[in-house]
Amino acid sequence: MIASFITSNLEWMILGLTGGIFLALIVFIQINIKLSKLTKRYRKLMAGSEGLNLERLLMTHIDEVHGVVKKVDHLEQVCQTIKEESLTNIKKVGIVRFNAFEDTGSDLSFAIAFLDEQSNGLVLSSIFGRSESRVYAKPIANGQSSYFLSDEEKAALAQAKNK
Repeated sequence: MIASFITSNLEWMILGLTGGIFLALIVFIQINIKLSKLTKRYRKLMAGSEGLNLERLLMTHIDEVHGVVKKVDHLEQVCQTIKEESLTNIKKVGIVRFNAFEDTGSDLSFAIAFLDEQSNGLVLSSIFGRSESRVYAKPIANGQSSYFLSDEEKAALAQAKNK
């Protein structure tokens, strides 16, 4: 029954198979054309700019990025160290000039306060007289001194704290 159907319609079956093969050939040709275009684009991409291999170029850039990341990490550490050290540097200064004795002219005596970020430091005072001069240094911790401060020293300390 199937054999008689095939023999009676053999021309149409051959025609159908030929059409299917022809259609498959057209699809195959289209796929080859697309593959050829993709291959050209891939080769052009892999050639990169100025004839360099793109893979090699990417690997070089990746190595450079790793180097830059290491440098940035190092600079972050350096910045952190500088930031920590800068807390103890003198940042605030206040100065008051005054005349310690009525018989001397000008404001040749002075009080200077030197403070860091946490208001630690010292007050340096100089008392100028006609026959002699004296210099005093008093430590400051957290904005206070354990020694008695004159009005001028307190004023210099207040100036420094307000900066």
